[in-house]
Amino acid sequence: MATEERGELTPMRPKRDFAQLPLLANEPSLRPPPSTRYQGSKFKLLDWIWDNLRTLEFDTALDGFGGTGSVAYVLKAHDKAVTYNDYLRFNHLVGIALIENQDTPLSAEDVSKILSRDRNALYDNLIATIFDGIYFTEEENAWLDVTCQNILQIGDRYKNALAYYALFQSCIAKRPYNLFHRKNLYMRLAEVRRSFGNKATWDTPFEDHFRGFVAEANASVFSSRKRCEALCCDVVQVPGSFDLVYLDPPYVNSRGSTVDYRDFYHFLEGLVIYNDWREEIDHSKKHLPLKASHSRWSDPKQIRAAFAECFERYSESIIVLSYGNKGIPGVEELTKLLKRYKEHVVVIEQPDYKYVLSIDDSTKELLFIAW
Repeated sequence: MATEERGELTPMRPKRDFAQLPLLANEPSLRPPPSTRYQGSKFKLLDWIWDNLRTLEFDTALDGFGGTGSVAYVLKAHDKAVTYNDYLRFNHLVGIALIENQDTPLSAEDVSKILSRDRNALYDNLIATIFDGIYFTEEENAWLDVTCQNILQIGDRYKNALAYYALFQSCIAKRPYNLFHRKNLYMRLAEVRRSFGNKATWDTPFEDHFRGFVAEANASVFSSRKRCEALCCDVVQVPGSFDLVYLDPPYVNSRGSTVDYRDFYHFLEGLVIYNDWREEIDHSKKHLPLKASHSRWSDPKQIRAAFAECFERYSESIIVLSYGNKGIPGVEELTKLLKRYKEHVVVIEQPDYKYVLSIDDSTKELLFIAW
């Protein structure tokens, strides 16, 4: 359980062995990126990715589909001036908390205020009423309503983002499959033998999770020697120029289906827009996602045009692309697209990585490097 000692927060989970985390076995001076259960995270591939980037000459970098921020975090740790970008608002807050933030932690006093009900405040019960019986228990929904509205009152940009980060990770930890793609609270509550998941983690109180993730996030905040920032926009609309652009778009498989991160994590996106959440919910579906928002990166009919526009936008930069070997477009087509703008294109396969929830063991992670 998390504790407060001399005004400091202590993680509730056992302290991680930093020497066993990516990048630290050979470079122990580097701070570890925080772990996550977020689908699509490149956390387990960071060693491999950096090993293929370390010889490239660059000082400024854009992580165009920032997600968990793991790659941006590693670039920051290697003294690069990093711009993190993601079109999802909750991911943008992760970028603010861990990439843009250089020296601001959440104090024990901050956390105590976030977790305390203000007797003079009038709280909305949006989650308790709308999401009853869908993702969390009645008690947990009430806790989320109060905590989320307390976070809204934090005026400091970085403390606000850190608090949201801890809230997001707490919600993910207590979900079967770590997702919000279906109404399945019953999976947590049923008294049956399970072949997956961690009931002890699911049953751990939200407050304990929150304090633990705050402690982990605080430990990951550090001051780099270069300016870093976090943006929230379409990848081709990021202003400025960069020596290197890293792209990790949603993977469209050969059947034309893809991971819809906005649908998988709509609940976290809703927490960020709490005051407007009601109007954005799609009540035609049992799991109550946000109303659909089309993305060409998830559309097999538009994905090729999206890649072409993106490669053209960053044609003056070194382009590094993470993608699957059985995706749309295919390897040859992506290579051809890159060669419109780049003289050199190499494709490197990571043979030991399996996509989460994938039933195809032959799907491999590829790294395209074009200069």
